[in-house]
Amino acid sequence: MRFENGVAADTIPAVRWVKSSASSGIGNCVEVAALPGGDFAVRNSRFPAGPALVFTQAEMTAFAAGAGAGEFDDLHGRGA
Repeated sequence: MRFENGVAADTIPAVRWVKSSASSGIGNCVEVAALPGGDFAVRNSRFPAGPALVFTQAEMTAFAAGAGAGEFDDLHGRGA
């Protein structure tokens, strides 16, 4: 079963959404779910029924490696 970007996150069946233990505890975090077939879905925890972004395993591996290496650290605090 394949899912497209923008699918309503609460319509993805039988997945376990996981959030970071570093989450603030007030719902301001992203959650990730492994999808059947190896893709991953990402959603905003404040809007669990909202749209999910779907990424391939290679895309998530590249993102996780970049995040772990600090490549996105300079973006912190730049939100509007």
